[in-house]
Amino acid sequence: MSDTVSISTLEHDGSFSAYCAQPSGTPRGAIVVIQEIFGVNPGIRHKCDRLAEAGYLALAPDLFWRIEPEVELDPDVEADFKRALDLMGRFAQDQGVADIEATIRHARDSLGVPKVGAVGYCLGGRLAFMVAARTDADATVGYYPVGIDNLLREKHAIAKPLMLHIAGADGFVPPPVQQAMHDGLDDHPRVTLHDYPGLDHGFATEMGKRRNEQGADLADSRTAAFFADHLG
Repeated sequence: MSDTVSISTLEHDGSFSAYCAQPSGTPRGAIVVIQEIFGVNPGIRHKCDRLAEAGYLALAPDLFWRIEPEVELDPDVEADFKRALDLMGRFAQDQGVADIEATIRHARDSLGVPKVGAVGYCLGGRLAFMVAARTDADATVGYYPVGIDNLLREKHAIAKPLMLHIAGADGFVPPPVQQAMHDGLDDHPRVTLHDYPGLDHGFATEMGKRRNEQGADLADSRTAAFFADHLG
């Protein structure tokens, strides 16, 4: 079952929508699904639906709501891709993390699910790292996160498990950045890194040209085991 819910900001000075997919029974945990630069589009909603099928309550907040609410873009359409890059350039990431924290609190306080994790893709992968460092999410996963080398100063604040999936041929995350991620995080007791040689950015998207079936299945199976261990 799916619906759209309204979530109040941390400051209670506004509200934003989130796609909510509910499992058939009592949730084994909740997972916040953090969008790519393409908004809460059909692919992100499908990820929520799949998590609900696995027994989780899944919430995908509309993080671009301050710029342009209810954005849904197709990464395979050039005009949409350019528009997504423009939105990303105007997006305030710190506010986005605050909205994700508000979503975590909504899952716990309003929906009654005590254990809450998060999973993000692309821009959402970067935000997932920030969530792990700045919130009390119980477990966090980032797929092909961008710009993590610029966030390593926050790694000391990561107190709960974090898993990152790194695309080896990611045009947005060149080899020196991937190496910096390993140098900075390989010895972190709460962080696990997985490399996918030869795969490009977006390989685990639910639909479209970027998807690599084998790589997506492997990464998703690792994510499923990770959440089973840490969320129940």
